[in-house]
Amino acid sequence: MTASDQLYRLADRTRELEVRAETMNNKAKADLEQDRKEAGESAQAQAEALSQTAAAKQDKISSWWDGVQRSWNDHFDHMREDIDEKRAAHDVRVAQRDADGAEADAEFAVDYALAAIQEAEYAVLDATLARMKADELASA
Repeated sequence: MTASDQLYRLADRTRELEVRAETMNNKAKADLEQDRKEAGESAQAQAEALSQTAAAKQDKISSWWDGVQRSWNDHFDHMREDIDEKRAAHDVRVAQRDADGAEADAEFAVDYALAAIQEAEYAVLDATLARMKADELASA
């Protein structure tokens, strides 16, 4: 899959999330819980696929990306543990504080994704230029 194809896939997925976010407040709690479960499973599968891709391309991608991948996996595991622990709380104030924290985490996750998109743009441009240079050297 080319970088351009991946960016189209990313844009499509972002549009899907926009539509889902607009309708979230109108859904029943049970439906939201099911959606959250499915989103978590999907995120876990994507993280595993990303780990496999990183392992398969270990000799081609920079070690920096390997560190990012490991950091993301650690973050993902910690976030899941934290969510499970908070879900057990029954105090209203604790629940409100947890909701505030969950909203802040969601906002930061979106900001992080935006930063990742910017980094992806740089990486795509860098890869394109590197390929051009390699082609120039090969034809010289």
